Amino acid sequence: MNRVTKWNIISAVLLLIMHQTAAQRNIVFLKKEKEAAAKEVLQRLIGEKARSINLNFIPSNELNDHYSYKAQNNRLEVSGNSVIGLTRGVYDYLKNSHQGMLGWEGPLFKIDAKWPDALPHSVTSPFKIRQAHNIVTNGYTTPYWTWERWERELDWQAMHGFNMLMAPVATEAIAARVWKRLGLKQSELDSFFTSPSLLPWNRMGNICNVGGALPPEWERDQVALQHKILKRMRELGMQPVVQSFAGFVPKSLRRLFPDIQLHETLWNAGFPPSQRPVFLMPDDPLFARICKMYIEEWQKEFGTADYFLLDSFNEMQLPKTKGSETAMLANYGLKSYEALKAGNKNAIWVIQGWMFSYQRDIWTPERVKALFSKIPDDKVLILDYANDYATVWNSLNGYDGKMWVYGFVPNMGGKTPYTGDIHLYATGAAKTLASANKKNLTGFSISGEGLENNEVIYELLTDAAWTRDSIDLKSWFKDYSMNRYGAYPEALKTSWKLLETSAYKSLIDHPQFNWQTGSFSKSRVNRDPDFFRSVSAFLSCSSLLGKSSAYRADAIERVALALGIKAEECFIEADNSYKSRDTVAGERLGDKGLVMLTEIDRLLESHPLLRLENWLKLAEQHSADPQLQHFYRSDAKRIVTIWGPPVNDYSCRVWSGLIRDFYRERMRLLLEAKKKGASFDKNQWEINWVKNATLSKAVPFADPLQAAITLYNKY
Repeated sequence: MNRVTKWNIISAVLLLIMHQTAAQRNIVFLKKEKEAAAKEVLQRLIGEKARSINLNFIPSNELNDHYSYKAQNNRLEVSGNSVIGLTRGVYDYLKNSHQGMLGWEGPLFKIDAKWPDALPHSVTSPFKIRQAHNIVTNGYTTPYWTWERWERELDWQAMHGFNMLMAPVATEAIAARVWKRLGLKQSELDSFFTSPSLLPWNRMGNICNVGGALPPEWERDQVALQHKILKRMRELGMQPVVQSFAGFVPKSLRRLFPDIQLHETLWNAGFPPSQRPVFLMPDDPLFARICKMYIEEWQKEFGTADYFLLDSFNEMQLPKTKGSETAMLANYGLKSYEALKAGNKNAIWVIQGWMFSYQRDIWTPERVKALFSKIPDDKVLILDYANDYATVWNSLNGYDGKMWVYGFVPNMGGKTPYTGDIHLYATGAAKTLASANKKNLTGFSISGEGLENNEVIYELLTDAAWTRDSIDLKSWFKDYSMNRYGAYPEALKTSWKLLETSAYKSLIDHPQFNWQTGSFSKSRVNRDPDFFRSVSAFLSCSSLLGKSSAYRADAIERVALALGIKAEECFIEADNSYKSRDTVAGERLGDKGLVMLTEIDRLLESHPLLRLENWLKLAEQHSADPQLQHFYRSDAKRIVTIWGPPVNDYSCRVWSGLIRDFYRERMRLLLEAKKKGASFDKNQWEINWVKNATLSKAVPFADPLQAAITLYNKY
């Protein structure tokens, strides 16, 4: 061996050692980075005690998130193959050792001085993806969230083990850049976009030009906010689902491209033509051009992303075609995917599966199959999140091998009354996993439109995302109660059983009291006698559980819902009395119902979440300009009341402030009109209420828990 050959061998060995050392350094850096991200979440939620938890990030080739923990001699060790695995592992340990839980109102932990011993425990999620929110969550829940509120949500998602979220913030800021690059004027954009709370429906092509023009400050505010959200999501290992261009364009685009063919949309006939967008078919070259421009502009501002939401048919009819509908849909799907891919070669098309269940008459198995037939199986992700409304995946042959997510939408619009099929929520995912027809089932979804209600349902669903087995509700209710309230007395056990046979026996898709819709008919809110018995049993635990803030909040909420039913009954009887011309009885019953609404409102002033004041404060924090604050507050009032109009009273929230200023006052005026036999311009009154961005004051009860018990016994 000559000297040159020896030197080449030595050089190769040294180079290999250098590469190995660099790789090892990268692994060590990655490990520290992941562990630090998880530790920061824990420190925000449980304080300095988090420092004593030994986190161990272990890289793995396993696609699904995994964690394990053990505790002995005051030493807690948690290992995981992702940041989310680590945070979920700690949360699982805390819940299994009955040290509390994380609610939407904030941390409810009571950490022991020493870590309780725990035998080694390992869990792997059966779902690669655990996804949260749907597109309209950004209208009914998050439109005015500040960074502080988003940070709390990301912590909640991390602890509960979810790794994919909708990320539509700043969509319009990026779209405006694209439209202006094409040559559109600001005035043309002002007549296309909607006010902030209605933007989800603008993105889906349902409406345009509703609620007022977006202020320029809004775009800057949202870009800054989205940077913070995405930075944290990436630190936590969460995948953002980015809103993409879906073909809906300003009508003024014809000024720039006179020969383009634009199709009319029709979502709700109550909106005039001036508030209905038009759309480009994806086989038009301009569609691909705009889509590519949007993705490039988004990634230039925010960095790369892989999952892009493109919904073209949400609650709308199919485009008219002279040829075969399946051929049209196959080409529609192919061209949509190719447009995404042109902007990002790794793009995965995310589409909501809501339309497949909501419009089952349109979306036959043949049409659904055709839409995705020319796209690789691993390049489409179908969010089949409404299995509590209708289960269609089996009849659709498990989406023929495409990636899909199974889940639920336990709340439409933010409606507050208790509802949901709790047995389905406990068993549905496990049964679907066991099905031979599940094909390429990839994930699990909790896609509630309105959060911060029915909290027990959401907590249950987050646990369902981490097991292949059905959840035993008997033991689960015990653990939930121990963590939320600190004890599980027999009466509380009885209360849960009664809720199982009443409010949580089945899902009522739109539970609204009649006084929330300005009517005098019987509503669809669950009024089973077992519901009232469940409230009585819950309140009987007050002497034992009354020191728990979560118990007090839940007691207030349950009494408010029970009294809401009784107030509704008063208004029905008042209406009947007026119809029979018994104005004395009508006035007495109407006044009784109004007093009950006042009492409900005053109770909820002490609830941490169910208050219009919270909602309006979030809105006004997006500007220091009084005029813009007024605009944002009015828009925030709009989405929870008149919506459009014509989508009045959809959200229907049992909130303080909203009850006294809107629902109660409107019922008072309606009753007064009945008494006098006069007319009442309900629509105009509602519009005026939205335009007036103020909120009246109310004095909460000094002892709201005792007040709740007293009012419940009284009525």
